[in-house]
Amino acid sequence: MLKAFEDFRRRLKYANSWSTPHEIITTNPNSDLVTCRKTGRSRIVFNVGHNKYRMICGYQFQPRQCILFIKFVGTHKEYDKIGVCEVDMFK
Repeated sequence: MLKAFEDFRRRLKYANSWSTPHEIITTNPNSDLVTCRKTGRSRIVFNVGHNKYRMICGYQFQPRQCILFIKFVGTHKEYDKIGVCEVDMFK
């Protein structure tokens, strides 16, 4: 598992250039943008380790940087049991 997340972390080298959610998913082709209807906010779902793991992140754009807020990390099987917009495992 650690190697899968280390590989993912290396791909975050583009994070300083992100200014829109579309740029995040463009530079991370194994990710999806999920719009949460209740809050009107979106989250990014990253597929990590050839889709063995999932990581859900909220995000905030600031000048010259994008901050990702990790909301969930788990296996694909664990991901299937949670609500993408409701989960916040590090609260």
